[in-house]
Amino acid sequence: MNESIPTQPLFRRFSVYLKDFKLAFVVAIIGMIGYASVDAWVFSQLQPIIDDSLGKQNYENLRIAAFFVVPIFILRGVCSFMGSYTLSWIGTKVVMNMRQELFEKYVYLPVEYHNNHASGGLISKVIYDTEQVSAAASKALLTLVREGAFVIGLLIVMFYYSWQLSLVFLLIGPVVAVIVSVVSKRFRQVSKSIQQSMGNLTSSVEQVIKGHKVVLMFGGQSQEKNRFNQKNNHNRQQNMKLIVARILSVASIQVLASIALAVVLYIASLPYMVEELTPGIFTTVVVCMTMLLKPLKELTTVNSEFQRGMAACASVFEVLDQQIEKDTGDTQVERLAGKIEFDDVTFSYPNSASPALKNISFTAEVGQTLALVGRSGSGKSTISSLLTRFYNNQQGQIRLDGIPIQDIKLQNLRKQFALVSQHVILFNDTIANNIAYASKHVNREKIIEAAKIAHVDEFVDLYPDGYDFVIGEDGANLSGGQRQRIAIARAIYLDAPILILDEATSALDTESERLIQDALEKLQRGRTSIVVAHRLSTIENADKILVIEQGEIIESGDHKTLLQQDGAYAQLHKLQFSEGIKE
Repeated sequence: MNESIPTQPLFRRFSVYLKDFKLAFVVAIIGMIGYASVDAWVFSQLQPIIDDSLGKQNYENLRIAAFFVVPIFILRGVCSFMGSYTLSWIGTKVVMNMRQELFEKYVYLPVEYHNNHASGGLISKVIYDTEQVSAAASKALLTLVREGAFVIGLLIVMFYYSWQLSLVFLLIGPVVAVIVSVVSKRFRQVSKSIQQSMGNLTSSVEQVIKGHKVVLMFGGQSQEKNRFNQKNNHNRQQNMKLIVARILSVASIQVLASIALAVVLYIASLPYMVEELTPGIFTTVVVCMTMLLKPLKELTTVNSEFQRGMAACASVFEVLDQQIEKDTGDTQVERLAGKIEFDDVTFSYPNSASPALKNISFTAEVGQTLALVGRSGSGKSTISSLLTRFYNNQQGQIRLDGIPIQDIKLQNLRKQFALVSQHVILFNDTIANNIAYASKHVNREKIIEAAKIAHVDEFVDLYPDGYDFVIGEDGANLSGGQRQRIAIARAIYLDAPILILDEATSALDTESERLIQDALEKLQRGRTSIVVAHRLSTIENADKILVIEQGEIIESGDHKTLLQQDGAYAQLHKLQFSEGIKE
């Protein structure tokens, strides 16, 4: 979606979010029209007060007015509260519902979408864009109905007392409509640019916060300040464009209104009009015309809010229209034995010139450990991504226990795997909840048992709340080894038949690696394991080792066989062994 989409279909789709609040809208509209009607009625009483009370010195109307002033303003306040509060309530509910729908969409979008879109931009849509939609649902509608009703009320009063003078205002209507139409397009274009720049700003902040240690270590503060300053200034410039468009449109309409007022004053001075006009009628018409300037300004300004909301709708709907992960499977499985087969599998990443995997074939029997080795970018991690269907292979077939993985329901398929990678993802929650993440039935004893196997219990007692200690965002309060052990405990707790270890010990110190290697060996017992390895010492006992180079299997066998072949694996082993001796 983009700014070229007309406002009408966008608003029609947006109005679906408002259908559940029909009663609230009725209350709000009654309040807003009541507010505007009270104001218009007050101005309509100027003529009798001026002509009768002051002109004819009949002060009874003034005495009556004195008793009605306070009740009228109380009624005005009640109506204002009804309209403002109810519309604000509707606006916050719409934002909440839209944010929830957007968040749920993110959860089900495929990995490819998240890889191709900056997380800062996606966060900005949830936080900033939906807030702009709220303006369209509450503030814009409040101004439109209340000020619109006030304008209509003032025009009725004017035409009632002098239709000849009031007729002038109808002549500027078409000109105002043209100005609003032209400016609306500008508002939409600039609003979209503002949303994009807000996404860039959010991304910049997110990157610096996540990479704060790198910024400090490399002294990148000045570079990051300059980069943020450019994006911040760009955002300011886009906002100024919106402000300029708003000011010019308001000024244009107010100039038109002033021209109409000048014409009215001139007509009122003509002899045939002077005879018909009383001081009260003239004052009422002129005051009403003057009072029209403010609501006309508000109505013009609200157009920018409304167009900004519609641009935000386009941005949000663009995400909501994305296809979620396709679940082609119709086979439900509870727990598979764990046999894995790759049959002539070829896969290319989107927009990639060369395939990441070419004609890959292998079998991992139930309970076997299959190790994948090779230099970075050779395609090792791609195999695990295909197994869990984060991506779908273009050629060949992948089977679990003889069932093509495309035939298995996604939720059932992924329950067959426990993943432990070097990039551990933990949540800002307790140690226990991270171990039992997403489990429908949390078993405390099972959590403690998994923690003991993964050596988590060795550091849990260091924290005052034990297993209920909140570890911070992404485990910020833990060391790398502790985070890795919690990830292993999570995999143990899950108790899946197939285990994927993606360089799980590559970034650990010797002590942590020893503990974690012991935990991994216990975890692998009775499970089919796919081990993506960097350190060959960790896979010497693997049942089968595949050496992958540029997406192809160039060697296959166990550790002893591959060393005897004196090929790529043997060379890699000699290189790592010699480095170990030097150390």
